[in-house]
Amino acid sequence: MSSPPAPEGLTSQDFPVHWPVLTRWADNDMFGHLNNAVYYQLFDTAINGWIAANVPDLDPVAMPELGVVAESGCRFLGELGFPDRLAVGLAVTRLGRSSVTYRLAVFRAPSAGDTAAPLAALGHWVHVYVDRSTRRPVPIPEGIRALLATAQV
Repeated sequence: MSSPPAPEGLTSQDFPVHWPVLTRWADNDMFGHLNNAVYYQLFDTAINGWIAANVPDLDPVAMPELGVVAESGCRFLGELGFPDRLAVGLAVTRLGRSSVTYRLAVFRAPSAGDTAAPLAALGHWVHVYVDRSTRRPVPIPEGIRALLATAQV
């Protein structure tokens, strides 16, 4: 099944970061397609994997700040399922003092020569950085802020 055009005409090219992900047999539901809850796991994996891979010496278990999810959502545009090879597109749409808003997408990983993949899902995610002990908002750590700025649209 092909995906309809995404809202606002978005394609994979509208996302500065493409995080590759593989589907697993267990990701499918009884109807043979990716279970809706899996999309949120893919978003979480892409955001945190991208940050961990690109911020040197980041230790999310020991750092004094935590990025907690304050809001998330997903609009489903097409079917995906095992054994599809996917990518999660990531763009920063708002970079505040203590929060960041992401626009996210899931699409089939482009093959050689593909210029733009249609989106199968379009999501949003808000992380608010808080103090590990008090759970009060704190500024986004500088190393993470610098990386987030590279994906800002």
